[in-house]
Amino acid sequence: MTIDLRSDTVTKPSKGMLEAMMEAEVGDDVFREDETVNKLEQKLAKMFGKSTALFFPSGTMANQTALKLHTNPGEQVICDKYAHVYNYESGGVAFNSGVSCKLIDGRRGMFTAKQVEEAINPSDYYYSQTSLVEIENTTNKGGGSCWDFNEILKIKQVCNNHDLGFHLDGARIWNALVEKEESPLKYGEVFDTISVCLSKGLGCPIGSVLIGDHEIMKKAINLRKVFGGNMRQVGYLAAAGLYALDSNIERLKGDHKKARDIEKCLHQLPFIKKVEPVETNIIIFQLVDEINEVEFINTLANHDIKIIGMGGGKLRIVTHLDYTTVMHDKFIEFLKNVPLNY
Repeated sequence: MTIDLRSDTVTKPSKGMLEAMMEAEVGDDVFREDETVNKLEQKLAKMFGKSTALFFPSGTMANQTALKLHTNPGEQVICDKYAHVYNYESGGVAFNSGVSCKLIDGRRGMFTAKQVEEAINPSDYYYSQTSLVEIENTTNKGGGSCWDFNEILKIKQVCNNHDLGFHLDGARIWNALVEKEESPLKYGEVFDTISVCLSKGLGCPIGSVLIGDHEIMKKAINLRKVFGGNMRQVGYLAAAGLYALDSNIERLKGDHKKARDIEKCLHQLPFIKKVEPVETNIIIFQLVDEINEVEFINTLANHDIKIIGMGGGKLRIVTHLDYTTVMHDKFIEFLKNVPLNY
């Protein structure tokens, strides 16, 4: 039995999801004739109180499209130094949109309205024009942290005062909604564009959706084509998304509980230097200086347990729907008795 805790993207479609996929009504989505894709897009637009949604093969493509919708070459995006769009999208901000990032030194991937205000460039012609604020909820490098919605509202006011766009990278927004008991409609009222992922946490094999109102979204399908993201009978994948939205959101609470169990266990182990506070399904921790992190990862791998390093001495564990109670009990027991020499 392999215990794979590298990411919540390692899950495979359940029997129920596969059945829904095989029963999907499909058509040519380039002609906008795939009924199942249309249904998924309409469902998500309604969930967040927006008029328009568009299915994408990846969250990166959805985010990159949003950035391009909001900006012109030479302009600047405000985001956290831990932001996915800055760290993990292969420099797409610069390559695809020709814009730069003004990085905020936030706390666990989150920042304040005051920091946004201070990061906005002066209007003088020799400065790059600030045009967009981007946040990520939950924060990946921040250890699955959830934003305080009141702070989001304050940032929105700053955006309004300075005529800035506001984009949410909601790759794991479902975890935040469940943990904070918040409504998608609240987020739809605040953000101009929202990307949501169906393959993180919800168990789909592929797929993200970009959501917004008609005016900002009217060029989105053109940009998806430019990025090579148009698809044909993609309803088979959209059906997985519909199944996940109906079946796999509330169960995220179980992933969060398992993550907190692991957090508690790590705090009790002598070879752990630090554990970031756990809110959702991500655990980030550091080993004591005497232990080499690569050797630690390899030790776990030799016992069919997979985790990853995030650089800077940080290691990451992510719980998910394919991480069973049996696996959980076995992993906790292994951590308590892991064979290390230091």
